[in-house]
Amino acid sequence: MSTRYKKSEEYLERALKTVPLGSQTFSKSKTQLPLNVSPFFASRGEGAYMYDVDNNRYVDFVNSLCSLTLGYNDPDVTKAVSEQLQKGTIFSVAHELEFLVAEEICKMVPCAEMVRFGKNGSDATGGAIRLARAYTKRDHVLVCGYHGWQDWYIGTTTRDLGVPESTKVLTHKFAYNDIQSLQAKLEELKGQVAAVILEPVNVFPPENNFLQQVKELTHQHGAVLVFDETITGFRYANGGAQEFFGVVPDLATFGKGLANGYPVSAIAGKAEIMKLMEEIFFSFTFGGETLSLAASLATMKKLQREPVIEKMRKTGEAIISKLNALIQEYKLEHVMSVAGYPVWSFLMIKDTEKYTSWELKTLILQEMFANGVFFIGTHNVSYAHSDADVDHLMATYRICFEKINEALAKGNLAGQLQCTPLKPLFKVR
Repeated sequence: MSTRYKKSEEYLERALKTVPLGSQTFSKSKTQLPLNVSPFFASRGEGAYMYDVDNNRYVDFVNSLCSLTLGYNDPDVTKAVSEQLQKGTIFSVAHELEFLVAEEICKMVPCAEMVRFGKNGSDATGGAIRLARAYTKRDHVLVCGYHGWQDWYIGTTTRDLGVPESTKVLTHKFAYNDIQSLQAKLEELKGQVAAVILEPVNVFPPENNFLQQVKELTHQHGAVLVFDETITGFRYANGGAQEFFGVVPDLATFGKGLANGYPVSAIAGKAEIMKLMEEIFFSFTFGGETLSLAASLATMKKLQREPVIEKMRKTGEAIISKLNALIQEYKLEHVMSVAGYPVWSFLMIKDTEKYTSWELKTLILQEMFANGVFFIGTHNVSYAHSDADVDHLMATYRICFEKINEALAKGNLAGQLQCTPLKPLFKVR
């Protein structure tokens, strides 16, 4: 058992007796974090920093999978939640925060004319698909990206255990930046497609006016265009990727950064479609839970009041620029590259003759965690990150790259690892 992560590993052993995988979230579980060299349980967070149960501090570049745009325990959000806590969290009728937050989303998001709330991203994407099917009176759905755990989407992945075949056959994948793959599916299923849903951007930027072409093709075939902005919303721009790229969908789904880490999601879009919420069933006891809505209102007010997105962009630009320089300095261009946009960038790792990308990634994670950086492959920038935090990240990358170069030169990666290498289990993008 690791001394540095002693309590974390004790907690994991205990958790595994009552919690499958020891975590509520796949990406936070032992499938994604190598045993013996990783923290598995957090104790608190403040600004750009997360502390584990062994009291190790990390500059956090995961930010709860992009949920924290402002940083941990943002004072404005915490104040709003604390004040609402004294008044109540849930009531026997609706609360004004429900329409106040909806009004704010309609003010900020180009496609938003009406809004309904859920608790996580899967609620929102599932609701959007049900709306599209009700609106078009069609059944089939075309997907591109990751859209949550529900049957209609997860049946297209390797994690499809328990999904009926009758559900799987209604959802079909198309490839990002490959407009022909979308066109072919629309032609194959002519007159049957209810919705085209995609993450407007993830690892690679849209090319050749891809998003506009998707919109035009979708509408030509009488389907509803849905942007899954669970990550991109309130991160790329105040109005999300649709504002950033200038392409407005019919519906959009939001989560994560909507309330700086509090559990709320939203479907927003054209009133003509959203009015069908009165006919379909999309209802939650805690859909109007006030602490998350208070957090959302405070978050959106701060996004409009302060240069949150601009600062995140500048921080991210510094990360990309400095990391590219380091990759060149260590002559690792054949193995490493950086993709994505400043507010959400990716370290891309290739297989080598000696080692898989997963073996190399495991070494990087081991050294990142040991040196006080929490990182699982992406740089999820927050408003709380400082120049010093970026310098800390780069100093840690130096340590990682020195060890990788040694491993590539001497073939001693196994000797450097203090754990079993990770294995690919579930590809979501």
